[in-house]
Amino acid sequence: MSDGALSQDEIDALLAGVDSTSLGGGGAAPSPARSMATPAGGSEEDRKAFQDYLSGNLSAESSNLSALTGITATLKGPQVSFSNRDSLLSQLPDMVTVVKSDFSSGFPGEHIFVMPEDTARRVASLMNKEDNIEMDQMAMSVIGELVSNLVGTQITDLTKKTNNKSIAAIAPEAANVRKAAAALPAGDFLSACFQLDLGDGKNHQMWEIYGGGVTSDIARSLKGGGAPAAAPMNGMAMPGMQQGMPMQAMGMPMMGMQQGMPMQAMGMPMMGMQQGMQMMGAPANVQAVQFPNLMPHPTPQETGNIGLIMDVFMEMTVELGRTKKLIKEILNMGEGTIIELDKLAGEPVDILVNHKLIAKGEVVVIDENFGVRVTEIVSPLERMSDMG
Repeated sequence: MSDGALSQDEIDALLAGVDSTSLGGGGAAPSPARSMATPAGGSEEDRKAFQDYLSGNLSAESSNLSALTGITATLKGPQVSFSNRDSLLSQLPDMVTVVKSDFSSGFPGEHIFVMPEDTARRVASLMNKEDNIEMDQMAMSVIGELVSNLVGTQITDLTKKTNNKSIAAIAPEAANVRKAAAALPAGDFLSACFQLDLGDGKNHQMWEIYGGGVTSDIARSLKGGGAPAAAPMNGMAMPGMQQGMPMQAMGMPMMGMQQGMPMQAMGMPMMGMQQGMQMMGAPANVQAVQFPNLMPHPTPQETGNIGLIMDVFMEMTVELGRTKKLIKEILNMGEGTIIELDKLAGEPVDILVNHKLIAKGEVVVIDENFGVRVTEIVSPLERMSDMG
């Protein structure tokens, strides 16, 4: 019999908003919210549709991963299956990095990436060009950047395959937590396990998780069931009739109809002007497609989260230039040796935060101290090219 005290796993689960009975620590029946969770469907057709869809993105995602990490990285797999919280947690180490990137439109629902802490640390070290990186807020930002790139590739491909042009996802939010505190979807969900080759000879893994509702919606569209069926005309099905086909092509006599004769004069009910025009083969009313804004906007929650680290100190350095020398040249250096750098006189210097280029500027003198006047903020695209 329990003494009423909560275990550490149960405390972590409560903080993550998860039903603690799913941890196996209590004998109580599942809560109503747990039992009423939307199932993932679990059909072999759905699993196969996701297997084909995710496998088709491996080449593009491997190329992006290589560009971000600066090495020849490879994404393999995936192994797609239907799972639940207990089953997935049994495959994970104690510490994991969880990245939440839910779909906000198109196929709204839960979308999560999970990787062991060692894998996340390796990826962050490669992307940030820093060995033994700490799993701090900067590292979480780097992991979020990786997931944002992967999700962007997937949305592009998913849009082509389903013709759903409204698909969008929230900005990824990464956190390094104990696995019991991972906020996974309730009930059954679809899990895709990828193998990552990150050039260190180790077996790295990453799980991509789709919540039950979004799984069934995407699978249905991938199988060709996303587009609504055309409504029959005037309540009657017309076998073999194609939309917009002229009445003569259907073998219907025009009964002496004269060009320009009003439809009322032919004894045809109007049935609404647009519907009547469609029956005559005229084009339907066409409206411009409204595409979603591709630039992410911070939510109030994101603004609040960034406020928590506003008082954190970060190392800012100014780099005048660089050069490479042979070991014998370095050993022969002495007082008075002049070292020529790769920067031209008057060229902007680089401003780095935690060894990452963020801006350029010009050197100024303030009283007796050197300073730098910022002249240019480096774009994210330039940062990515410098990291490659």
